[in-house]
Amino acid sequence: MKEDFLHYIWQHQYYRKTDLATTEGELLQVMRTGYYNTDAGPDFREAIVRISDVEWSGSVEIHLRASDWRRHNHQTDQKYDQVILHVVWEADVPITRTDGTTIPVLELKDRVDTTLVYTYEQLQRSRATIPCANVWPAVPEITKTMMLGRALTERLEQKGQEVLQSYTNYNHDWEATAYHVLFKGFGFKINQQPMERLAAALPATIVRKHRQLFQLEALLFGQAGFIGDADTEYAQQLAKEYNFLSHKYSLGDNTMQRHHWNFMRMRPANFPTIRLAQLAAVLANRQSFFTAILEAQTIKHYEALFMAQVSEYWQEHFTFTPEPAKATNTMGKGSAHNLIINVAVPLLAAYSQHTSNRAHLEKAIELLEKVKEASNKITRLYEELGWKAKTAADNQAALSLYKNYCQPVNCLQCAIGNKILKENLLSRP
Repeated sequence: MKEDFLHYIWQHQYYRKTDLATTEGELLQVMRTGYYNTDAGPDFREAIVRISDVEWSGSVEIHLRASDWRRHNHQTDQKYDQVILHVVWEADVPITRTDGTTIPVLELKDRVDTTLVYTYEQLQRSRATIPCANVWPAVPEITKTMMLGRALTERLEQKGQEVLQSYTNYNHDWEATAYHVLFKGFGFKINQQPMERLAAALPATIVRKHRQLFQLEALLFGQAGFIGDADTEYAQQLAKEYNFLSHKYSLGDNTMQRHHWNFMRMRPANFPTIRLAQLAAVLANRQSFFTAILEAQTIKHYEALFMAQVSEYWQEHFTFTPEPAKATNTMGKGSAHNLIINVAVPLLAAYSQHTSNRAHLEKAIELLEKVKEASNKITRLYEELGWKAKTAADNQAALSLYKNYCQPVNCLQCAIGNKILKENLLSRP
């Protein structure tokens, strides 16, 4: 048994209250359980209990054994002098405050339904990847839907917080923040780190000054290290422009090298050279990429934002080679949807938190609901239980549910786990 199970028992008052008394035999009445404390100090604050004829207001501390109080040195910590009740599974020793006064103790081991304890322990010991897999079908659909909705919101909040951290790092400049999120997104996992490195080596303030497609390609390909020794005519044209801009802005010290980029085991349409050409097309002739993210209204608008037309050269080439290729190299819808999920949605979620305007979060969720996304190894775990992800919103919710609840066996904080525990859906054999 873990201590968080006792937190759960106390918070929901899932124990027998008949003849409730302390270990000293004093009558006990719980009037308010208190507020769960995630900071340092006692577990529940602002609780109210009546012991005998005296009403006490203060904190409640919870341990598996009363002796854990001493093991954690609470008897010497004045933060715990405010504790009015010590709730334990087993009261093995009396405990005191820093001034030596005894703290009343409530022992739970004979007051909690054994079936509830059994259900909890079975979930904790489950060897299944999804701990509640064997009773998942018995959980009401409305409970699963509600929990998945909560998991999706939590994932968007987390993604938003990551963007807000970047916003702080980039001197509270939303355009610079969006610029770096965009570059990271265009890395598509395989080249994510090189793209982030390129964003750092080519400041957004410089790119803002050059919205013409040719100059953007010169800056991107030059700083990425692709045109230094290329011998095609177009590469030489870009190199000439890059040399001028590099000297103007003192970019030479941060130039990357071709070996920093990954080409292995990739389809030509996913080559980093193609992604850079597409990135240049997205940035071209646009004063503010971040404004474009905020102002786009429909899934079609966002698709068009990322599926911008590349320059003529890249409509017939995959790299800086003389031989033309039979490809338009305009970004496909699947890649555009990937960028909607990993660029547009986190930016909208972050801005929603920053402005306390839920409309941006609702737009992010609506976008995810419009995007069809392939299943992955995580969503397939839930598909095996009878729940199928249909949209990117479903996928994101499943990823959040697995990462934050199923994988760490955090059933006590999960609405699905709570339902199983509350209704004892996992019956004794």
